[in-house]
Amino acid sequence: MKLIVGLGNPGKEYEKTRHNSGFMAMDVLAEKLGVRVASEKWNAMVANVMIEGQKIVLMKPLTYMNESGSAVSQAVSFYHIEPSDILVMHDDMDLPTGSVRIRKNGSAGGQKGMKSIIECLSTSEIARIRIGVGHSTRGDHEKVPDWVLSPVPKAEQDEWQAALKDAAEAAYAWVYQPMDKVMNEYNVKVK
Repeated sequence: MKLIVGLGNPGKEYEKTRHNSGFMAMDVLAEKLGVRVASEKWNAMVANVMIEGQKIVLMKPLTYMNESGSAVSQAVSFYHIEPSDILVMHDDMDLPTGSVRIRKNGSAGGQKGMKSIIECLSTSEIARIRIGVGHSTRGDHEKVPDWVLSPVPKAEQDEWQAALKDAAEAAYAWVYQPMDKVMNEYNVKVK
């Protein structure tokens, strides 16, 4: 059993925002698999699917970004999922819009949803797909909440949509390919 998590915030007002990149990449993956992540369990929307013969739980926590770890930890506990069988997709301000970076593990890097998951599971050995959303004004932390909770501008939509698709494809590949191969194939760097 593996768990793929897309991070975001529930509610219409957040639907098309930078911070919901993980939710939106999950929607792309679910569409590819012909399912909807729509069953409510563990304060999250979930779907159980098979990918390449493996059982997968797709999850979109409904806890708001900063509390994502509580929903993830409940699923991990219920299914006895190892950290190596968890993949998290989330937005990343330190990457330009359109970039996709895949990592085997590491710190939260300021992403509060990832921080919550690391704290709740007591490990940073969790794979993640970081979806670039660009940065507001570097060093101006006052603008960060408004930035991540705003929509991607029209001029950057094509790059962002491509990144969401790349993230979904990488998540699919992660199920059955070695992580190094997934990283080599799907890491997308935009200048």
